[in-house]
Amino acid sequence: MPDSDTAAARIAAHPLDPLSADELRRAAAAVRAAHDLGDGMTFETVVLREPDKAALADGKAGREAFVCAFDRTTGNVHEAHVDLATDTVTDWRAVPGARPRILFDDVLAVGEAARADARFVEALKKRGIDDPSKVQVDPWSAGNYGLEDEEGKRISHTFCWLRSEETDNGYAHPIEGLNAVVDLNTYEVLRVDDYGSAPVPTADRNYHKKYRDDFRADVKALEVVQPEGVSFKVDGHHIGWQKWSIRVGFNAREGLTLHAIGYDGRPVLHRAALSEMVVPYGHPGGGHFRKNAFDVGEYGLGVLTNSLTLGCDCLGAIHYFDGWMADSAGEPYRIENAICLHEEDDGILWKHTDLMTGEVDVRRSRRLVISSIATVGNYEYGAYWYFYQDGSIELQMKATGIVNTAALMSGEEPRFGTMVSPGVYAHNHQHIFNARLDMAVDGTKNRVVEVDTVPLPPGPDNPYANAFAAQETVIGSEAEARRDAKFETARYWKVASTEHTNGMGQPTAYKLMPTHPVPFMAHPDSMVSKRAGFARHQLWVTAFDPEELHAAGRYPNQSAGGDGLPAWTAADRPLDGTDLVLWHSFGLHHLPRPEDFPVQPVVTAGFALHPVGFFDENPALDVPPASSTHSCCAE
Repeated sequence: MPDSDTAAARIAAHPLDPLSADELRRAAAAVRAAHDLGDGMTFETVVLREPDKAALADGKAGREAFVCAFDRTTGNVHEAHVDLATDTVTDWRAVPGARPRILFDDVLAVGEAARADARFVEALKKRGIDDPSKVQVDPWSAGNYGLEDEEGKRISHTFCWLRSEETDNGYAHPIEGLNAVVDLNTYEVLRVDDYGSAPVPTADRNYHKKYRDDFRADVKALEVVQPEGVSFKVDGHHIGWQKWSIRVGFNAREGLTLHAIGYDGRPVLHRAALSEMVVPYGHPGGGHFRKNAFDVGEYGLGVLTNSLTLGCDCLGAIHYFDGWMADSAGEPYRIENAICLHEEDDGILWKHTDLMTGEVDVRRSRRLVISSIATVGNYEYGAYWYFYQDGSIELQMKATGIVNTAALMSGEEPRFGTMVSPGVYAHNHQHIFNARLDMAVDGTKNRVVEVDTVPLPPGPDNPYANAFAAQETVIGSEAEARRDAKFETARYWKVASTEHTNGMGQPTAYKLMPTHPVPFMAHPDSMVSKRAGFARHQLWVTAFDPEELHAAGRYPNQSAGGDGLPAWTAADRPLDGTDLVLWHSFGLHHLPRPEDFPVQPVVTAGFALHPVGFFDENPALDVPPASSTHSCCAE
C-alpha cells in the first residue's frame, strides 16, 4: 500500500478495514483544524471507529475515525469522531482525569531524562557506575499509589540495568534499588527513589548469534513447500479459506483484530481481539511493588508490533498484511509485514480402522494461522489465531523474550522469585490476558449456558454409582455473569442461538473451552486488583455496547480502579436472547526458572472455541484424502 491512497481506493474501502494512510492523515488534520490544542497537541490514538451493526448489515455503513488527542502543556484529554466522507468532526468531548498511554516517543526520552538528572547520576556513582550512557532505563507504567507529587501528572516509573556495550544483554546486570520517576508530558524527573544498593551482577549472559560459535551441528534444513500454491484467497483485508470467511483488522492498541468471522456462510463471531492484559509482579520490596503493566492499554500492542521476516517468524508460503498507524503528530507510518497469514499441517483430522475389514480411512488436518508479534519492553507476545477444518477456532498467546530481572539486597533470600544467573533475581509474576469475543452464533440473538459435568449419587437410577451427566445453567443477566473455571466439573460455557436449531432440534452453539485459566494472585485489597478487575474471573458476559471494547476501561493508565468490566456488569443488563459479548481471562502463572534466561523459550496460553450442535454431523467429512506424494491414502 502506498503512502497516499487513490480516490478510487478510498471509496472501495470496506467499512471494517483498518484506516489507510490517507484516512489517518485526514482524520488527524480534521481534528487539528476544528480543535487545535496548540503546540502541545499530541495524538494518542487515531483508529477506525467501527460501524453500527445494523448499518453494516444494510450496506449503509460509512467510514469514521476515533481520535484521542491531548495537550502536553495541560494534560487535558479529548476524544473526537471524524466522518471520513466529509472530513468533519462530528463529536468532540473532554475526558476529565484520563491519562493517555505511554507513547513511542516516551520510550527513549524517559531514559535520556533520567541519565541527565544530577540526582540519578549521583546515585549511579554510589554504585560504582561513572558512565550514565551505559545505563539502560526502561519506562514502566506507574499505576496509582496516591503520591502527592504524582497527582494529576502522566508519569513513568523506571527501572535500570547496566550494559557493558551497546548490544549487551542489560538484563544480566540489574542496578538494584534505583528508580527515577519522570513526568511524561514535560520529561522532568520528579524525583529519584533510592531504596539502597546491591552488587551489580557482572557475568555476561548474551544470547544473540554473534556471541555464539557453538551451534548444534546436526540440524538439517526444514522447508515448507506448497508447489500448487496456497489454499486461501485474500482480497484486500478479507480472507477466504476452505469454508471460513474472515476480515483482518489492525490498530495501535489491540494490534491484530478479526472481524465478520463465518463458516460456510453462517456467522460465528462479529469481532475477536485481545482486549487487555496485565502483568502483576509479586515482590513487595523497593520499587518492585509498582510492577503491574497493562501492556495493551498502557503501551499498545499495535504500536509495538514487529515487522515479521520470512523463514524466521513465519515459515512456508506466506501472505503479509502491513499495519498503518498515526504517530503523535498525527502523521501515518507503516509497520511492514505486521500480520502473517499461512497454512500449517496439523496432524490427523480424523481416522478410523474398521476391525472387521481392516479398511483404513484417515484425513490429514491443516489449519489457517493469522499471527502477529509485539515487543513490550523485555517480553515478546505473539497472538496466534488458528482456524480448523472442523469449524474450531483457537487463540494461543505465545510469550518469549527476557524475564524482568533484579538483584538481591544484602541478606535477602529469593523468597519472591528465582535466581536465574549468579546475582540475577527474576521475580514471580503472572501474565493475565483478556480476550473480547463479540459472538454472533447464527446471528445476534444468543444466550450463554454454563455446563458442568456432575457425578450422580448412588440410587435406583444409578445402581453402580458410575453415572455422570451435564448440568446446564442459563446465565440470565450480567450480575450472574462473573464466572470462574471449575476443574471438578470440567466447566465450559456454551453460546447458543435462541432462534436456530440443528437437525436434532438442539440450539446451534459454540462452546468456549478455558484451556489455560489462572487464578489472580494479587490480594483483593491491592491496587492492581482494583485496576485489573477483569482478572478476578475467567468469564464475564455483557450485553453488546459498541463503546465497551477494553476490559479495564478506555484509560487504564494510572486509573484508580473499578473501570471496565466491574462497572459495566453492575448495570445488570439482561443477557438471554440478545446480542452479547464474552470476555475470557486466561494466562500464565510464571515462577521463573533458570531455563528462562538469558532468553525465555516460548510458553503458551489460550483457549478454544468448538462447535457444539452447530452442525448435524462432522463438518470435515468432505475434506479430501491427502494428495502428498508420500500419502498412504492418496491411492
